[in-house]
Amino acid sequence: MRRSARRRRTVSAYREGDRTIVLIPARMSEAEERRWVGVMLDKLAAQESKRLLGDAELAERAELLSGQYFEGRARPTSVRWVTNQNTRWGSCTPAEGSIRLSHRLQGMPEYVVDYVLLHELAHLLVPGHGPRFWRLLEAYPRTERARGYLEGVVAAERLPHLPAARTE
Repeated sequence: MRRSARRRRTVSAYREGDRTIVLIPARMSEAEERRWVGVMLDKLAAQESKRLLGDAELAERAELLSGQYFEGRARPTSVRWVTNQNTRWGSCTPAEGSIRLSHRLQGMPEYVVDYVLLHELAHLLVPGHGPRFWRLLEAYPRTERARGYLEGVVAAERLPHLPAARTE
């Protein structure tokens, strides 16, 4: 974290070796600082992960998973990463066949991303969360593990954060 008296409004972040540097205005409160650090870390992770697994590769992964677990019956028209989902891991519009995954999943273990993809693919076959929907997901052997991982992430985000160490 680097505070600058010259910086008035903007916040930026970049990687410097194995460290992340977040530049903020000196006048920001600690609460604003914590919020902006989270926002900027998410943005950097999204940028880096998109380089690792782009939308085209994500769509290929969805096709593979549909074939493996749903006999190829779930056929999305589009599968892509989005940065405007901060409370959901993924979403699906069955009428359009579109699937969107939150950028917050990028960098998580592959089995977690696969689970969320399968969850959204299952919505192409069964729109709600009834027994038929959950029976579809039983085919994926890591469903409970992935759900537990995501629940742990949500729980950790709710914990009070310790003040960040300052570097000058």
